[in-house]
This record gives sequence, C-alpha cells and structure tokens, in this order.
Amino acid sequence: MSLQSQGASGGTWHHGLTEHHTSWECDLSMAIHNVLINVSDVARSADFYARLLGGQQLGAATADGAVLDFVTATIELRRVDGAVPSTWHEDDQHLGFRHVGFKVAQVDPLVAELRLAGVPFRLEPVDAVGGVRIAFFFDPDGTVLEVVEGNLQYHDVVDRDAVAAERATATPSRPRFDHVGVTIRDLAATADLYRPLGFQNIGTLFFQDDPRGFRIDYLKGGGSVIEVFSFDVEVFPVPPLTDALGFLAVELEGDATALPQLSTVGTVAGRTVYADANDFAVMVGR
Repeated sequence: MSLQSQGASGGTWHHGLTEHHTSWECDLSMAIHNVLINVSDVARSADFYARLLGGQQLGAATADGAVLDFVTATIELRRVDGAVPSTWHEDDQHLGFRHVGFKVAQVDPLVAELRLAGVPFRLEPVDAVGGVRIAFFFDPDGTVLEVVEGNLQYHDVVDRDAVAAERATATPSRPRFDHVGVTIRDLAATADLYRPLGFQNIGTLFFQDDPRGFRIDYLKGGGSVIEVFSFDVEVFPVPPLTDALGFLAVELEGDATALPQLSTVGTVAGRTVYADANDFAVMVGR
C-alpha cells in the first residue's frame, strides 16, 4: 500500500485504505485541543508531520511556527533558537511526558513508509499488551511518537459506557491524535486533579511480568486521553522547561482556576505554561 501526502502545505493524505467518516471526527469537543512541540526547523518538522503522518496544515507556516490538524487536536510546532537539549529520558520511571500517540487504521504500511524516509524507531511494530499493534519512533527533534492500531482490551474496565463508545468509534481515515503518555507519582491524586476538566479513568492495563509494578490507566476526556504510567518503585523528577527541544505542553479545555495545584513554569507567546505534580506541562484554556 502506498502513502501519499501533499506535504506541509496540507491537502489529502491517502494510505490506500477505505476511508471511514463519522460525525465524532468533526463535532466532539476535545479535552486536549492542542499539543505544542518545540522544534529547531519549522519547515522540516511541518513536512514530517504532514507528509509522513497526514497532518493538514492550518493557515500559512512561518519560520517561527506552524499548526497542523490531526482530526481531534492540533499539533503546534514552535521554533526555539538556541534551545537547550531535550530533558526526556529513555527510562519510563522519569516523571512527566513520555510520548504523543496517534490512532491509525494500520501500523505496518505506515511504518514501512517511515522506514523509507529514514525515521529512527524506538520500538518496531509489535502486538502489545491490551490487544493492539503499536510502534514508537522519533520526530526530527527527538520527540517520541506512537502509532496504535486497534481498540484496547482493558484488563479492568472502570467505565463500561466510555469503553463501549471508544470501541464504536470509526476507523480513522488518517492518523488522528489519540493521547499523551505521562509518568505519574500517584494515580488517585492525578485522577482527582484532572477530573474538573472532564477526565475520568475508563480502564487499566496491568503488566504482571514487570517487577516494578507497572500499570497504565487511561484518563479520558472527550475524545482524548491522558495515558498514565505508574509504578510501585521510585520515580524521578524531570522539571519541565519552555525552551528545550521536543514536547512543550498540552493545551486543555477549561479554566486554570479549577486546578489550583498547578505551578507556573513560564509563558510562551502570552500563554502560561503550568506543571502538575508529575512534572507534566499543561496550558489551560484557549
């Protein structure tokens, strides 16, 4: 199967698949509506996200930034000059951001095109815990991205209606934003923190063979998910920075006053960047 796109200027992305459309793709308000990523070269990164991942550019890109639509949220690329290196660590026991996840119709044909483009992989395609097929790779500045095929089969279903709605969602016609992965200190505290913004735990995966007590819980808000990693062993702080290459923050629907536990990291283009207790960077409101 071939993967074609009209590059960074936007246009239609085709993957040789039957396209399925649903009103969910157009009408549902997302709790996460934007993901900001610091980049060294906007044109290079915009081309990567459009040509290889099917993002549709919104408006004209500039040397300073670009915004691409991924159906349920946008990816905002922001140029940083003299950026410090990424603070991301390979070990998932480090707090905060882990990856950006996209739902796709099929992982392997997309991965084949990524390989042809020389994209480096963190994890080759694999049938993973939860009954999904996944792969992890890096964008041009090292931000970790995941593609997911199929619907998760949770070991523990917390919200049956939400899981049923998730499974009824149509196959994406192009990669759509699905989740951000985050390592956390405490599940109950994290769930309490994001509940005022509409997130609720819908299910859990347990990794019985992991001696660290690793589990993943899925806090769903609208059509977006905060995929939270927790452990029974020590986790390590990674204070977020606004001028490091890679993931900067997610923008959430809502009011920052609903989250008094947040601490201020800095400002970006007049928008306040906060950190939660897990060193995860967020903006709140539009």
